[in-house]
Formats: sequence, structure tokens, C-alpha cells
Amino acid sequence: MNIRKWGVGAVLGLSVATTAWAADFKVGQVEVDDLWVRASAPGQANGAGYMEIENDAKAADRLISVSSPAAERVELHNVVTENGVAQMRQVDGVAVPADGKARLAPGGYHVMFLKLKAPFAEGGEVPATLKFEQAGEVAVKFKVKPLGHNPGMAGHDHGHMKH
Repeated sequence: MNIRKWGVGAVLGLSVATTAWAADFKVGQVEVDDLWVRASAPGQANGAGYMEIENDAKAADRLISVSSPAAERVELHNVVTENGVAQMRQVDGVAVPADGKARLAPGGYHVMFLKLKAPFAEGGEVPATLKFEQAGEVAVKFKVKPLGHNPGMAGHDHGHMKH
């Protein structure tokens, strides 16, 4: 096999692997991808989940609830800063604009998995069901990233927030 054929094969193999890893979940005209949680630290009772939601519909939608067998309770939260102190607050939904996107990310909106039934193990998956006001329900899986995974949020730590 020459180098050119080997290179093409490697690129094709990587693109297939990347596509398989970046599974998208869809309900109606709402598509959800890049779902992830961090692996649990020893003794950690809660975990946070993140994702990107794209709404191709002509009307706005809202993520109104999340459920999962991995935790006793699951809530939608947002981080707000008051008097220089970041605090997590439960919210009743996350708006997804018509023909737009919503991103649940560290330092903003996120899913809180409360009272984990087992630690989130790096490399695993966390099953959940997302419920949208208009589009309905969709079963998803959050990928468990390394404990230190922190895209674009250097210094952000849920441990220092009032809850």
C-alpha cells in the first residue's frame, strides 16, 4: 500500500470515528448535539450536563425538563452573578429561538444531575430524556469527559458557587 492510499484511508477512518462520536439526537425540528458531563470526583454527589440545541422550526421552543435514571433528580439551572458572586439558580426552561441555537455551557445554562446513583465514569455515557415544549421528548446520551475537561472556561468551578 502506498503512502497516498494509506493517508486517504486514515482520513476516512477518522471521519467515520468522529461522526460516530458526535451523535446527534433529533425530535421534530430540534436537533441536540455535543452533550457531555464531566467524570465525577471522589465523593461527588452531583454533576452538570452541557449541550447545544438547534431549532430549525419557524417558531421558538423551550427545553422544559430533563430526566435521567442516573440521578434522583434532574433540574435545569443557570449561573447568575449578583454582587460579584456567581450563584446557580433553578430555571423553568431554556429558550431556543426560531431558526436559532441555545448552548448549555459551563458558566451559563446547564443540566444539574442531583444525588447521582453512581459516579459518572470517564468514557461512559449518561442516558437522559429531554422534553421540549413544542417538539416533545427525545432520548439522549451525554458523553462522560475527563474530570478536568473545561472548554473555554479556565478557572470556573461549581464548587465555589452558592447553590
